[in-house]
Amino acid sequence: MHHEVLAPIGLRITDLPLGEVDQDVLAELRRLLADHGVVVLPGQDVDDAAFVAFLKRFGELTFSTGETPVAGFPDLNVISNVGRTTPPRSVFHVDTSYVRNPPAYTALRAVEIPARGGETLFTNQYRAFETLPGDIRAELEGRMIKHVVTGLDLGEDDETEAEHPVFRPHPISGRTALYLSTPERCVSISGMGDAKGRSMIDYLYRHSTAEDNTFRHAWSPGDVVMWDNGCVLHRADHGDVVGDRVMHRGMVTGYGRLSAGPAAA
Repeated sequence: MHHEVLAPIGLRITDLPLGEVDQDVLAELRRLLADHGVVVLPGQDVDDAAFVAFLKRFGELTFSTGETPVAGFPDLNVISNVGRTTPPRSVFHVDTSYVRNPPAYTALRAVEIPARGGETLFTNQYRAFETLPGDIRAELEGRMIKHVVTGLDLGEDDETEAEHPVFRPHPISGRTALYLSTPERCVSISGMGDAKGRSMIDYLYRHSTAEDNTFRHAWSPGDVVMWDNGCVLHRADHGDVVGDRVMHRGMVTGYGRLSAGPAAA
């Protein structure tokens, strides 16, 4: 596999057809995702069936209640601006962090690319942790953030909230990431009062999403982009889109055999 390292996070692999991913390549992709957070796979000639087959190599797929499924592929959901009078809203977040075991991986397949705009942005949450001031790190050591669901119509049996470590060790890389989502979904920090916890969450979010900690991916036809939710935040930039933007998204539940234990929670 030919690698091009992106900054401040990410990797581009230009010679890997998704249908040729065997067990050795799969293990290498897991390691690369854990180390680099985002893997861009350009020039893929894949339909939804091949996309699902690729994702299932990583593990069981999961689907967030309230999303719009792809016709004929209930494990995938549609992200689209087609027919909308206002752009979709997207802020930096981690997918489905309000459950005890959030998806390990998310991937997008480009179906329609707009004539202009529509990039997806990613943050380096390892770097976000490593660049925190020492006093903030000391104050937050061992604390948890409570994540809650927003904006989805869930069933009565669906999980709606979960606690995760602010400093979350990655089960493959062994590195520590600053783990949070949009402040709308992060409601409190253990052992902190409401006002101080809210102020700290807002600070951590601004720190994580600073421009110098962000990689912006401009989509091309045939792109598949996969990322590791344990060490990145992401958002779509819908602000200046001209034309139709359609993505199909799939999510993988865990890190395979490595998903047992608290580090993968």
